[in-house]
Amino acid sequence: MASRVAVHAALADPARLRIVDVLSVGDASPTDLASMLGMRSNLVAHHLQTLTDAGVVTRRRSEGDRRRTYVRLLPHALAPLSSTTVMAAQRVLFVCTANSARSQLAAALWCRASELPATSAGTHPAERINPGAVGVAQRRGLALVSASPQRLDDVLREGDLVVSVCDRAHEELPDVPMLHWSVPDPVGAEDGAAFDLAFDDLATRVDALARHVHCA
Repeated sequence: MASRVAVHAALADPARLRIVDVLSVGDASPTDLASMLGMRSNLVAHHLQTLTDAGVVTRRRSEGDRRRTYVRLLPHALAPLSSTTVMAAQRVLFVCTANSARSQLAAALWCRASELPATSAGTHPAERINPGAVGVAQRRGLALVSASPQRLDDVLREGDLVVSVCDRAHEELPDVPMLHWSVPDPVGAEDGAAFDLAFDDLATRVDALARHVHCA
């Protein structure tokens, strides 16, 4: 936590962010940085010292002109910016109201991103998976996990990490510990691309969560 705070504090300045942007693609001398960013040399020196103290950058003396130094962004220096939250679960259970679209897609995406088992359910399951969800899954090369919608009460078990992907389901279950993703409902949307938008939203969220969950 202390290292995360230090990195956040070091980057809490537009000038230092600009320096990090430059160094993300290559090394540069302090003189180069001053020229590229239009900063005074003493200001560059101040910012580089702050970044060095936070463990973000390091300096190396030139093998040519020994009076010159080059600054580089340390590998994984920005890793502390990422959340270190770790959760344990036996299974991930995605929930929406009808279990006909968003939760079905989320479970299928999870099975592609993680070895931890996943399934889906609904608070008021529909009779079948929505054709729009089936269509976007086929277009994106994704195999849906469930053949038909399932009722949450029949599926929920101890050890599940419950993730609601529907505002209605989340608000209907105030006593169920869960994570919530407020994903717009593509069913009935006037926008023909609604299912693709929901798919992309869920894919991004699934990939992010998968990095923080391990098998209990």
